[in-house]
Amino acid sequence: MTPIILIPSRLRSSRLPRKPLAIINGEAMIVHVWRRAIEANLGPVLVACEDQEIADVILSAGGNALLTGNHHNSGTDRIFEALQIIDSDQNHEIIINLQGDLPAIDPKVLHEIIKPFENEDVDICTIASPLKEKDVHDKNIVKVRVKSVPKESMFFAQSFFRSGEENVDSSCYHHIGIYAYRRHIIEKFVSLPPCSAELSLGLEQLRAIEAGMKIYVGFVDTFPLGVDTPSDLVRVRAEMSSGLL
Repeated sequence: MTPIILIPSRLRSSRLPRKPLAIINGEAMIVHVWRRAIEANLGPVLVACEDQEIADVILSAGGNALLTGNHHNSGTDRIFEALQIIDSDQNHEIIINLQGDLPAIDPKVLHEIIKPFENEDVDICTIASPLKEKDVHDKNIVKVRVKSVPKESMFFAQSFFRSGEENVDSSCYHHIGIYAYRRHIIEKFVSLPPCSAELSLGLEQLRAIEAGMKIYVGFVDTFPLGVDTPSDLVRVRAEMSSGLL
């Protein structure tokens, strides 16, 4: 496998404006994410962004960034535009979509997310962690319901949802928004129009589910602290400053 890690990023954010440039321990959040991706040592790392300010901070840190259009409805659509430009020869078979709001992501997670591709039935890989009771009705937290394939000792996504509109049981987990795609699968994905459920809930992975793509779900013990709101940013700053993350 020849992975490439692409990090979609933009300044537009309703809950935390200019989120990628929020300073944590003296550096922009997007730089922290880029550094963690580099530490994984899996392959090239590129930030795909629609804002010159984001590109500038990545370039200043010694990284690679590419400006994309501002018309994209999803991060996957954005990284696919970048992929076509930087890998027109199709040298990379596995495409990792790493969200730009996970400054404390463990690089080991990126290794785990590509292992399942040894099984030819896997189209997309993602990860999840145990769902806490207090988070069941939190619409900011995405949940994934999994179904097991005992013969292969694997778990695949059955549905994704936000709040308690579905019955939550032991098959439901806290979804972590990192994906890895086979190249031909991401090409198919971006060619499909957004489905109604995706538009309603703002969850692009529902497009893949509706299209019959098989999404493998791996598990980690704890959710890597992400940044969606100002309170999240305060917590991340405190924990990274103290060396807890």
